Amino acid sequence: MRTIDVISDVICPWCWIGRAHMVGALDRLAAEGLRFAVRWRPFQLNPDMPQAGVERSAYRVAKFGSLERSRELDAQVAEAGRAAGLEFHFDRMLRTPNTLAAHRVIRMAGEADPGGTLQDTVAEALFRAYFQDGRDVGDPATLESVAAAAGLAGAAAMLASDAHLHEVTAEDSAARRAGISGVPSFLMDRHLLFSGAMPAASMAEAFRQANAILAEREAA
Repeated sequence: MRTIDVISDVICPWCWIGRAHMVGALDRLAAEGLRFAVRWRPFQLNPDMPQAGVERSAYRVAKFGSLERSRELDAQVAEAGRAAGLEFHFDRMLRTPNTLAAHRVIRMAGEADPGGTLQDTVAEALFRAYFQDGRDVGDPATLESVAAAAGLAGAAAMLASDAHLHEVTAEDSAARRAGISGVPSFLMDRHLLFSGAMPAASMAEAFRQANAILAEREAA
């Protein structure tokens, strides 16, 4: 079974939308007999973010120039989210967190269930906690709660150590060295396919073609 790597950040709204489209794409392909494993890889949109995060309104003003412009962009994202079956509640989001700890939890989930679905379940739970519930996914207690509800125990204890820290930061750096600057980015068997939250039908076709090309190369 081939693996689709998703390079993303839990505070990237297009990554959540991209996941929804990916699920639709994989459902289409499964109906054709093509099945893929999914693995989540880290990318910090704000690697220099203070560990405690910052007030979201101040962050957005600094990034986009005004709250009005920020709200316009949020409205555009919310509309795209609704089309993908997702509910964004930007009014509930008070802080923009540092996401290093969240990435460590996602990696923990992947190692707890190699080749399984737990990592994807935890990633989805973190997206939902942040974008729908407005929870601070940089806070260890919040991460413990969200991860436990998704089926992963022990996140807080892990975060109290340095487990997965070096691996996550190394993967983040490797993605940047490879030229990845935007997320979500999708790879198949470590070959970069595309970046962005393209529609499910387009994603399915990209995965289908990539699978065929890789199969041809292996047969040559």
